[in-house]
Parts: sequence; structure tokens; C-alpha cells
Amino acid sequence: MKRITATLDANDMLYAVNASRNYDPSPRLETIQVPVMFVNSADDFINPPELGIAEREIKRVKKGKFVLIPASEQTHGHGTHTWAAIWQEYLEELLEETAK
Repeated sequence: MKRITATLDANDMLYAVNASRNYDPSPRLETIQVPVMFVNSADDFINPPELGIAEREIKRVKKGKFVLIPASEQTHGHGTHTWAAIWQEYLEELLEETAK
């Protein structure tokens, strides 16, 4: 943690958080032509799967796929995205799809 905070600029952090706060890709989802995979964990509290947003919106992406990873001792809520071992197989699948 010291390593991260030693170089963390508060203004950069505020900019990044603010930029993602109102981000909404939904108006142009139909224009995406490449394979897209939305991977989420069932215990994600920032993007809770119970809302059904991901499952609904990914259908608008021509080559889109949604994967919900069940909550377990290995998942870490919203932080699961930083644990590659949990979603690595889905990345491999996406890379295989894009190689076609």
C-alpha cells in the first residue's frame, strides 16, 4: 500500500473517478463490430448483477457476451477484476474469438 500511495496524485485520482462516474456507452453499443466480453462477479457491489443491466445491454453488441462469475472465496467483490486467475479463461476465450 505504501508503494501505491507514495506516487498517488490526489488530483489524478479525482479526475479518474469523476470521468467514470457519468460514463455511459449505451447510446452507441450497436456500432461495436468487434467481439466484446463483459465479465462480472456475482458479489460486485459497484456493478451489481441483480440490476440486470449487463445482461440486457450486452445483447445490443453484435458480438457481445456476458459472463457472470459466481461469488466464492476466490472472488473479491468489485476488486475481482484485479485477480486475473479468476477471469483468465474468459480472456483466453475472447482472444481466440478475435483471432478468427
